[in-house]
Amino acid sequence: MSLTELSENVGLTMANLSILKTGKARAIRFSTLEAICRVLDCQPGDILDLAQD
Repeated sequence: MSLTELSENVGLTMANLSILKTGKARAIRFSTLEAICRVLDCQPGDILDLAQD
């Protein structure tokens, strides 16, 4: 699925998806995470990574 398709299906702007994709996001709303997982048919652990400082 392209970022454009994901953006349309989730209801996020391309700019916000890009921030999530590049790892520059400092937070994500549960509703956004839920929408992405619903569209991609996955679980949060499939797309999240724990960053340790």
